Amino acid sequence: MSITTPQLRDLLVVAQKAVRQAEGYLHDDALGAITAKGDRDMVSEAELEVEQQIRATMREATPDIGFLGEEEGGDTGDTSTRWILDPADGTANLIRGLPLYGISLALVAGRTPVLGVIHLPALRRRYWAATGLGAWCNGRQIRPATTSDLCAAMVAIGDFGTGVHAEERNRVALALHAHLASHAQRTRMLGSSAVDLAFVADGTLDASVTLGNRSWDMAAGAVIAREAGAAVMDTDGSDHTTASRTTIATAPGLRDSILAVLKDTTANSRYAPDRERGER
Repeated sequence: MSITTPQLRDLLVVAQKAVRQAEGYLHDDALGAITAKGDRDMVSEAELEVEQQIRATMREATPDIGFLGEEEGGDTGDTSTRWILDPADGTANLIRGLPLYGISLALVAGRTPVLGVIHLPALRRRYWAATGLGAWCNGRQIRPATTSDLCAAMVAIGDFGTGVHAEERNRVALALHAHLASHAQRTRMLGSSAVDLAFVADGTLDASVTLGNRSWDMAAGAVIAREAGAAVMDTDGSDHTTASRTTIATAPGLRDSILAVLKDTTANSRYAPDRERGER
């Protein structure tokens, strides 16, 4: 499915409306039942309601576009172009009352995210972007930081892993933390990929590194950061897609220094630049 710029404008309006209508469910004092769904992984009743509502809205408004949600999986439809939703990226933060969480909705064409909407209800920040249309927060066009020296940079690192591949991921993450502790101004672990990427897009953070690439976590933020002007890439410096091994977003002036850090810390791991990529 080929999507024109006027179509992207219309789809962006639909996506923003769908997320705005659903975000009221995400209050840390009214989440309903919390259910375990994996190794130290949880889902709340409110998240399921968000996903069901957005899924229904998009099915009615865009019946020819497929849909994949983190909690309920995929619908039938055009899977080459589909909506991808995380109803609450940062679930652990949400259920603990930490304000770093949000709804993340993306449109992906092939392996390329082309539209993204992220709403952070507790922070009252609404981000959106689409290919060729720029990136925005609360109606203001955003740009990444101008930082070019790693020693002046605040870098977010994705959560330590759980479940499959956790041991390898955590070994690399520890090496990454150790390296940046000696070279970056500060490191942060915020607990939400959507927040990390949105904050790189608007210059709150200078860079974000996540060892992994689950589309519902990354796709919307990747579009927003890319359209803001950040470098959004895989470990080898190639443009970020749904097939990337890692999700790296940096202020343009930090691209090379962050890639150099990743080359050193990911050696002999599945995240190394010379490893084959595959859908994550």
